Amino acid sequence: MNLSQRARIRAGDAATFGQLFEDHAGAVYRHVVRNTGSWSVAEDIVSLTFLEAWRLREKLRPEGDSVLPWLLGIAVNVLRNTRRAARRHAAALIRLPPAEAMPDFADEIVNRMHDSEQLTAATAALNRLRPAEREVFTLCVWSGLDYAQAAEALGVPIGTVRSRLSRARTRLREMTTEVSGPREPGPDSGQVLDGRTDAARSNQERNR
Repeated sequence: MNLSQRARIRAGDAATFGQLFEDHAGAVYRHVVRNTGSWSVAEDIVSLTFLEAWRLREKLRPEGDSVLPWLLGIAVNVLRNTRRAARRHAAALIRLPPAEAMPDFADEIVNRMHDSEQLTAATAALNRLRPAEREVFTLCVWSGLDYAQAAEALGVPIGTVRSRLSRARTRLREMTTEVSGPREPGPDSGQVLDGRTDAARSNQERNR
């Protein structure tokens, strides 16, 4: 994105901001789905992300290339706030009296989509990471940001991104060993998640 387009966004040009949504909403949505494991929740968070981006448009730096790191940084903050609200809601529900028994919908659950199961399993594994490590992992590995872009998105030094990503990968490997036991690494082995090999390398590493 060139400087004039950034300047128009900062000035509140609705048409330019609409094009920003068209260009990057899909990438933001995919990032949020992988973090939440829910398509419907992701839709709400994407909407909140772009509402926040419009509110914070004057804070967009006037120079730079892709605006995606800025948008993903806003999405990370929205995710943090959403998780905090969910924890408060869950705590409030615990204090309520027990609800009446509900019908058994087991047959419907059995028929859910296979990719939903995989997404749920992946999300469960990532949720065992520290929040800071999970954020770096999803930005670099799943959303394809390089170290510098992830650092921009999170407002941290590049070295912090590197160390958090390294710790996340180590922890995921440990979790894999806990579940499946030691296994011989293949020639192209990467991270293993939900029994499948995920080449958990950032774009920057793959291009070396």
